[in-house]
Amino acid sequence: MPSRKPKQGFKPIIDVAVFVATMVAVHFLWKWTVIGDETGTEVSWFGIDLSVPLGIVTQHVANTVYWLVSLVRPTVHIEDTTIWFDSGSATTIVWGCSGIKQAIVWLGVMLTTRSWTANKLVVWGQKLAFLPVGWLCCYLFNIFRITLITFAIEFHPDWFGILHDWILKYLFYLMLFGLWAIFAEKIRSAV
Repeated sequence: MPSRKPKQGFKPIIDVAVFVATMVAVHFLWKWTVIGDETGTEVSWFGIDLSVPLGIVTQHVANTVYWLVSLVRPTVHIEDTTIWFDSGSATTIVWGCSGIKQAIVWLGVMLTTRSWTANKLVVWGQKLAFLPVGWLCCYLFNIFRITLITFAIEFHPDWFGILHDWILKYLFYLMLFGLWAIFAEKIRSAV
C-alpha cells in the first residue's frame, strides 16, 4: 500500500504568499535604500558607499559576458563595462545588472521560508546549505541573461527593452520561484 503524505491544508498557500510578500518587500526595500545613478559611479546603501564593490562586480559581469560573446562573435569589443559590436550596437552593463539585488532577494526568501516541522534546527541547516545554491544560480542566470541580451542587440538593438525589462527580468524571478519550490517541496519537506 503506497504511503500517503499528511494533509497540507493551507500551508502551501501560506508558503507561496510568504514567498511573494518577501520578494515584494525586498524589492521595495532595495528601491528605497539603495541610492545611485545608473553609471555606477555613486551607489550607496544607508549612506554607506558601495560604488567600489558594485563596480568590481559589474566589471566582472561585463568581462565574463564579453568573453562568452567573443567565443562566437569576433566582431565584439569591450571598453570599461560597455560591450559593442562592429555593427555599432552596444550595451553598457551597470551596477543594477550585477545580479546583487536578486541574490539579496534569494537571501530574504530563504530567511522567511517557514518550517512546518518540529525539527526547525534541521530546516535552518538545510536553508544555510541551500543558500549558496541559489546564489550560484542567480550568478549563472544573470550571466546567461546579459549574454543573451548582448547577442540579440548586435542585429536587433530594438529588442533590448523587451528582453531586459520584460522577458528576462521576470524569467529571473521565475527561476527564483522554481529554486524556492525545489527547496520547499523536496528538501524541507523531506525532514
